[in-house]
Amino acid sequence: MKTAELLTINCMRILSAEAIEKAKSGHPGITMGAAPMAYELWTKHMSHNPEDPAWVNRDRFVLSAGHGSMLLYSLLHLFGYDMTIDDIKNFRQLGSKTPGHPEVSKTAGVDASTGPLGQGIANAVGMAMAEAHLAAKFNRDGYNIVDHYSFALCGDGCLMEGVSYEAASFAGTFGLGKVIVLYDSNDITIEGNTNITFTENVLDRFKALGWHTQFVADGTDIDAIGEAIENAKAEKDKPSIIEIKTVIGYGSPNKAGSETSHGAPLGEDEVKATKKALGWDYEEDFYVPQEVRDNMKPYREKIIADANKWKKLYSDYEKAYPELAAEFKAWHEDDFISDLIDDDSFWLNDGDMATRNCSAIILNKLAKKMPNLFGGSADLSPSNMSVMEGRPYFTKDCREGSNIHYGIREMAMTAIANGMAYHGGIRPYIASFFVFCDYMKPGLRVSAISSLPVISILTHDSIGVGEDGPTHQPIEQLSAYRSTPNFNVWRPCDVNETAAAWYTAVMDKTTPSALVFTRQATRNIHIDGRKALKGGYIIRESYKETPDIVLIATGSEVGLVYDAYDVLKEKGISAQVVSMPCVEVFEKQSKEYKDTVIPPNVRKRMVVEASFDMAWYRYVGFEGDIIGMKEFGTSGPYSVLFKHYGFTVDNVVDRAVKLINK
Repeated sequence: MKTAELLTINCMRILSAEAIEKAKSGHPGITMGAAPMAYELWTKHMSHNPEDPAWVNRDRFVLSAGHGSMLLYSLLHLFGYDMTIDDIKNFRQLGSKTPGHPEVSKTAGVDASTGPLGQGIANAVGMAMAEAHLAAKFNRDGYNIVDHYSFALCGDGCLMEGVSYEAASFAGTFGLGKVIVLYDSNDITIEGNTNITFTENVLDRFKALGWHTQFVADGTDIDAIGEAIENAKAEKDKPSIIEIKTVIGYGSPNKAGSETSHGAPLGEDEVKATKKALGWDYEEDFYVPQEVRDNMKPYREKIIADANKWKKLYSDYEKAYPELAAEFKAWHEDDFISDLIDDDSFWLNDGDMATRNCSAIILNKLAKKMPNLFGGSADLSPSNMSVMEGRPYFTKDCREGSNIHYGIREMAMTAIANGMAYHGGIRPYIASFFVFCDYMKPGLRVSAISSLPVISILTHDSIGVGEDGPTHQPIEQLSAYRSTPNFNVWRPCDVNETAAAWYTAVMDKTTPSALVFTRQATRNIHIDGRKALKGGYIIRESYKETPDIVLIATGSEVGLVYDAYDVLKEKGISAQVVSMPCVEVFEKQSKEYKDTVIPPNVRKRMVVEASFDMAWYRYVGFEGDIIGMKEFGTSGPYSVLFKHYGFTVDNVVDRAVKLINK
């Protein structure tokens, strides 16, 4: 290794250790042990552009082991991204560009928000899928405008998490040759040596999954690491993993190779000892020697020059294929359906049916308008109704296919979709049974944090699942997802509300959406779907100036309160009936509008929804009532279960009368 290269790697180690020490918080171990592989990758094998961090044909880099964020921040600084020494000094502080784990919204040059271990590998798989799909659609002979790799740097912990196994199995099955994982194999986790919990042969496991595997015995040998990366690039038909043996906390005289360097600052004395051990002779803290700047300069110039070559290639492509270039731009701008707002045929639909069938109708209307839709189900597409008709499936031999068989891999599916959304150029959607969204929750939480507009089709939404019983009847999931910030939960009652749900989900570019649908048939209430765009609206107005009661429902229960209106009217009770397909969107409306829907002077309010009732107390208050689920369901025909748990017109009316007479 050249002296200047070693000095640069040690500079990355020291900057990381100093920032973590100043913050009194962080993970120095990986930043010091994995510095050589990160340096080698970023300087000699990865296409990126400090002058244009969002360049569409850059190689993607996912730090799956997100606790090593200072390793990434040191690279961004040395390459001249918008990352100053002051930013590094501000590591883990409020409002900084250097949060404790990488966040795409905070830091230019970060391609994925990471921290929950293992998800980053799945993100890289999703990025590679997006790359393959876009390449198949837009590349032409001599014009490979989409041609890049997706790299992930992971640790032992990432490979213990099940999501990485799901994603690796998927990537191997689909032959995603542009996924390359660098495995920082240091044999240490928080609790100690991995021999207490993790003894399998990782490379044999990945080989069995259809991956190209390599082993580098010395994590400081950047030449061997570089050769392995080039070998991985040469393997076109298999994803690649390179196991690189490292020493956690490398350079620390007293903590290297120990769990004590994993998740806590080294300590002031140990930082000083580490500098001495690494031959770091500079007294000033957070110092970058001129020799390091000089070493990095040609690498920076080369990657910028390579990026500019692509810009020239793309300019020529625009001239040779102007229509394709315009479509490429349109896919990335993702503005295909704004004109649908004036298309009555989209908003006014007939038919009583399960809302999962409604979703299929609307999805396929959108698919005709949106060539960039790319999605599928976790082996449930016949039940989810999630297939785009007339489009092929994405396979090894058909990268242009836009329907996806994910297999039974809900957690990886979600993180893969996040990777597609990070990548850009396509709009991903995913699908499963609503009860299995518990497997999806970790990924969808990151979707919300990262403002990724991933759309989830979630069917079989309540005790309406019936005979499959409580393991398959979701009752608490609506409340769980409604409690997630920056996340929209839609539970429409018919095809026209379903149109509003899909339209809002597609138009929103910063918020993920769960579209929750029934298996059993629901009644079409024949209201213009555009009324539902505000999340909640009146479907039957009070015949008195001030209603006696406000009835609120979602999904299949809207039909109950709709019919209860007539029975109550016969009793001289005036109800205002409200459908609330999306609480989150309703809450964004003006106070004036919300007050017309739920008048503040009407204290008698009732919510009817076949789910756990926690989310509804903000609307019913102390004087209201909720017909909901307070226990898990049971096995039986859905119509019997709805009656058993009180989801009937008679019960709605009886409870409403009692509430009014309290």
